[in-house]
Amino acid sequence: MSFSSFSKDYTERALTSVENQFITKYLPEADGDAVRVYLYGLYLCSSARDFDAASAAKLLGIPSAKFTEYFAFWEECGLVQILSRDPLFVEYLPVNSAVGKPKPIRPEKYAAFNRELFKLLQQAGKDLKPYEQQRILEFLETNPMEHQAFLLVVEYSVRRDKELTVSHILNRAKALVRENKCTYEQVEAEYADFNAHQEELLKIFNLLGVFRKPQESDYELLAHLRQAGMEIGAVYAAAENLKKGSMKALRSETEELLAANALTEQAVRAYYETRSEETELAFKIGKKLGVKVQSARAMASEYVGKWNAMGYTEEDLLALASLGMKLSFGYPELDAHIGQLAARGITGSQVGEYCRLRERQLKLLQRIQSVCGVVKKTESALDTAERWLSMGFSEEMILEAAKRSANAAAPLPYITKLLNDWKELGVFAPSEIPERENYKTYKSETAVAADERSERERYYAARRERAERRAERALSIARKDEEFVRAETDIRKGEIETARAEVFSPEELPRLKEALEQARARRESAMLRLHLSERDFLPRYACEKCSDTGFLPDGRLCDCYQK
Repeated sequence: MSFSSFSKDYTERALTSVENQFITKYLPEADGDAVRVYLYGLYLCSSARDFDAASAAKLLGIPSAKFTEYFAFWEECGLVQILSRDPLFVEYLPVNSAVGKPKPIRPEKYAAFNRELFKLLQQAGKDLKPYEQQRILEFLETNPMEHQAFLLVVEYSVRRDKELTVSHILNRAKALVRENKCTYEQVEAEYADFNAHQEELLKIFNLLGVFRKPQESDYELLAHLRQAGMEIGAVYAAAENLKKGSMKALRSETEELLAANALTEQAVRAYYETRSEETELAFKIGKKLGVKVQSARAMASEYVGKWNAMGYTEEDLLALASLGMKLSFGYPELDAHIGQLAARGITGSQVGEYCRLRERQLKLLQRIQSVCGVVKKTESALDTAERWLSMGFSEEMILEAAKRSANAAAPLPYITKLLNDWKELGVFAPSEIPERENYKTYKSETAVAADERSERERYYAARRERAERRAERALSIARKDEEFVRAETDIRKGEIETARAEVFSPEELPRLKEALEQARARRESAMLRLHLSERDFLPRYACEKCSDTGFLPDGRLCDCYQK
């Protein structure tokens, strides 16, 4: 900041310099308020006052929005540069460098045009500011559009658009010029179908429950659908199906219909009927699978439609879903399963036979499970059961093999081994199994090792469980004591507060550490009263070398195992 400044009296007596080119070239063409705004801003540039745009607008009696709009006009003329709109900050430029000077326009050239223009704008309740009129005339001077063609653009905008501005009209006109549509006939052809399409849109709005005037984007959507080959009846059917919605929802809906090549009203209604049936079927399949269907329509689109196209009927799909539920299938697993069936050519009447065969195999696995313990119901397990039956063995013989596999870690491979051995001996009935044959004879080395490993794991699991149960019992006794619980809570809280204080407030450490020690003393006192120690809260394993895991730290088997 300078060490010296003008006094207030000196500043008020000073002059604000206005370039002559501004007076001769711009002032005659500009609105009076626009000139006031420009001059007052110029005055503030040389004034030391701290004066914001809102204060200046208030002083001049001009709304803030208009105040900014006037500066936007001067920016178009090249006299200022708007550096920021909120808050407004403007940089004044030299007049002699301005490139946006209004072109000299002969008023008599546009007398008839101006009369028609004002008449159209009055119908819309729109008044033109001088600088707005200047923008329109400049457009006509620099573009080849006919006057009557431009007036048709204005009429179109007045009749069709909710919000009418000069910028909006000019944007429409510029778009037509870019497409080389500058004559009255060309513009008339462009807008010839306006009334028909407006009626179409109003009907669509009524079906959707939309209460507003049509906008440009609405007409663009209709044009897009026409170009894609969709009939208006098809669009009505889509809007009717939505019942309540928006044009955005209709756009999404019609994109789906275009993808499905549903272009006529009849095709759209058939598509909706099929989609409804598939959606309902998606719910039924989910119910059969025992899974919650968040979006039945999504499932129908992703899966059910594809399955129907592959030739699977509702009856087929529900039968396969019922089977899939027993195999813990969801939609993705069922889809993969159906893909495998289709690859094998199992469709139509073959599906029922396939499901009946699988049900028989499932029941056989359930009977085996009652003898051997848990057997996972998987497609692989079902295929194994199918192989046993195809070997010529009855279910009774298969169950005999299962009884001899009860202690095996993996019962199904062991059952297969027994059945293979029996087939080689020609044994197909329980009465034919030799008495001298002991089922252990048929155990492979792998099966024996698996059984021994399983037995060893059960042995150590029982020992660990006993040790851990004792520790949990001691802790349960302690946690029933209110003093012990309060002390433990205070210890946890104190440890957190102490750690935080070490970083943020060291001065609090002595007090917090003392409180923490008191809490620990109260916990120790409660434990003495309950005849407990810290050792009681930890598992006391029978073997200190392996902690009842069966393995030493170096990975070798511990010698504490007793069969």
